[in-house]
Amino acid sequence: MAQFVAVPPQRLQADVLQALLEDYTSRDGTDYGERESTLQEKVDRLQRQLRAGELQILHDIDSEQWDLVPSAEAELLLNS
Repeated sequence: MAQFVAVPPQRLQADVLQALLEDYTSRDGTDYGERESTLQEKVDRLQRQLRAGELQILHDIDSEQWDLVPSAEAELLLNS
């Protein structure tokens, strides 16, 4: 079973957080609606969601993978 740790965005260096968010926006299946947004617009939107507490960065200790997860889902994963 996966073991997750929440990573507070403020604990990451700005360039590391930027790279992480750019990587996330370039994943297959990431959909931002009918209007095509620039990479920076997508990153800015994710940063706002992180600051608002809508998203959390989770790190899977076993697989050494990370993901952005809606906060409600993150709480379930962290408490299981």
